Amino acid sequence: MSKRTTLKAPWLSSRDPGVPASLHYSKRTMCGEVEQMVKKYPSYIAYEFMGKTTTYAQMWDKIVACAKALKAMGIREGDKVTICMPNTPQTLCMFYAVNMVGAIANMIHPLSAESEIAFYLRDSNSVAAITLDQFYPKFESVLKAVNLPNLIITSVKDELKPLLKIGFALTSGRKIARVPNKAGVIKWKDFLRRGEHVEIYQVKRKAEDPAVILYSGGTTGVNKGILLSNLNFNALAAQVLATNPFFKPGDTMLAVMPMFHGFGLGISIHCMMAGGGQCILVPRFTPQTYAKLIVKHKPNLIAGVPSLFEALLRIDTMKDADLSCLKGVFAGGDSLSVELKKRFDQFLKDHGASISIREGYGTTECVTASCLTPIHKQKEGSIGIPFPDTFYKIVQVGTEKEVPYGTEGEICLTGPTRMIEYVNQPEETAQTLRTHADGHVWIHTGDLGVMDEEGFVYFRQRIKRMIVTNGYNVYPSQIENILDGHEYVQISCVIGVPDPIKIQKVKAFVVLKKGYVPTEACKNTLMEYCRKHIAKYAMPYDIEFREELPKTLVGKVAYRILEEEEKEKREGKK
Repeated sequence: MSKRTTLKAPWLSSRDPGVPASLHYSKRTMCGEVEQMVKKYPSYIAYEFMGKTTTYAQMWDKIVACAKALKAMGIREGDKVTICMPNTPQTLCMFYAVNMVGAIANMIHPLSAESEIAFYLRDSNSVAAITLDQFYPKFESVLKAVNLPNLIITSVKDELKPLLKIGFALTSGRKIARVPNKAGVIKWKDFLRRGEHVEIYQVKRKAEDPAVILYSGGTTGVNKGILLSNLNFNALAAQVLATNPFFKPGDTMLAVMPMFHGFGLGISIHCMMAGGGQCILVPRFTPQTYAKLIVKHKPNLIAGVPSLFEALLRIDTMKDADLSCLKGVFAGGDSLSVELKKRFDQFLKDHGASISIREGYGTTECVTASCLTPIHKQKEGSIGIPFPDTFYKIVQVGTEKEVPYGTEGEICLTGPTRMIEYVNQPEETAQTLRTHADGHVWIHTGDLGVMDEEGFVYFRQRIKRMIVTNGYNVYPSQIENILDGHEYVQISCVIGVPDPIKIQKVKAFVVLKKGYVPTEACKNTLMEYCRKHIAKYAMPYDIEFREELPKTLVGKVAYRILEEEEKEKREGKK
């Protein structure tokens, strides 16, 4: 390894006034960082959930109760605990409790297919998991194939006000099947009761120690667990707060981005908890309910994927909304088109806001955002400039050779939020984390981009074939593998079709085996099969039958031809 060199930072002059080039990063754990806010602002509201508010002091008591219960359950330092939950108080408190006892939180999507949940549990070697009662049937099936010593079951009603609890039981709660009394399955109240007499529960951990696993396809499309440290999350919080100097303790954020996603967990939750902010926890939403929440709560901060902001423009609820409450609006998870930014900026102005939407960029390999549009200076089409202590370079694809400003290449980045590794994937880790000639370890993102002489970065597209729908990465090869596993299917090809709301939606093309007829019943059978094996967000909206699929000269399925055919269809309808 060559001697480390000082990294170039052309964007230093582009920073907002008062934003330092370098920051001090906490040596504490994530829960240790939150504890500082508990001591400083005990009576401030930490979160609101379905009309019920919880102060920082009350939240800390809940986290400690969870930590004691985990300790009583036998959770040890370094153990993995899977959290398969939407944004609820139990999710937040369990997340920090797992950190408090020195374990690692394995965050997964509650709408994942059974086969995916089984993979996540095995891959992380989880010794315990928590999920909602409504998802228990899915876990009951998974437990037949996976050894999981402890499954904690909670309910939305466990955190509701008395009247709402009754209302929930009479409406949504009636649809949820009763969870049976079974060995290894622990109800929420019984779980907490176990820890009542535990006295020693906190485990000392270092900032660099692993703390969280988030799942992503990474740069190659293979589903991988990304191992992140306490430092990664605390550094992100410090960077976000420093680049948004308007933020004050007590400011509110509408936390709709899910906690199993780096964007939701890192920005909407930990940045707020580490800064004394208030999270309005939203377990499930539609663009319509999201609009109502904005009008009702008047939050200071909102964050979301571009398709969410596009939907807000078309919802009647927002017609007379007063948005003067907003201090920051952040877009990430997917590309924000120049046209949508212009439209939404005008929308903000027309509704009393004095700000504009700010786009960021990042990867789960560095938790989430690592680059953000400055407040005082924006460039059309740019995703902004890197955070303090985070460095970007553009290299020639397939190499580590840096290209000149204005030249397209692969985006590489390094800084204090850089991941530890891919879990159980040393080859994938080595492919993504590379030590360059400057002596620094860089994340090769797999994304194409350009940097100008002022350090503004412009995202172009993903190098690998990938579909992005509602901010989620969907890998065609994974869906094709599932489809090809059905007895009807000879071969399949999956593509992304442009969509005004989701950016892209998933479409599958299928060639049936001899003897099978492409009927509506056949399509319904395949769709039902997909629902069992594919996460809801990755489900094909349509399956089109073909007698054969187009091929390249070397015999590969020419998915680009299918994409062009779909494009011609859309243009023909216009």
